[in-house]
Amino acid sequence: MGKTQAQTKLAVEAGYWHLYRFNPLLEAEGKNPFSLDSKEPDWSKFQDYLKTEVRYTSLIKAFPEEAAILFKAAEENAKWRYKSYQRLAAMEFAKTE
Repeated sequence: MGKTQAQTKLAVEAGYWHLYRFNPLLEAEGKNPFSLDSKEPDWSKFQDYLKTEVRYTSLIKAFPEEAAILFKAAEENAKWRYKSYQRLAAMEFAKTE
């Protein structure tokens, strides 16, 4: 537990977690309620991040071939999520009255 902040920072930098805010009150003002705070992740760190988590390293030990396939799929999914968040953050919410 002593490395929680460093591990969290690595998760965000690698693209495993994305930082965002949502304030529904902004929509009434004609502003986008979704705000993406994460910078573009360093995707080269994604696989390394997975290997720092016990739940994933145990998968590598038990099923190495399947783990490689699943790790690649997890990275592709994280990239898809990040692009989806970018689209949400770029949406227009101007009032049309």
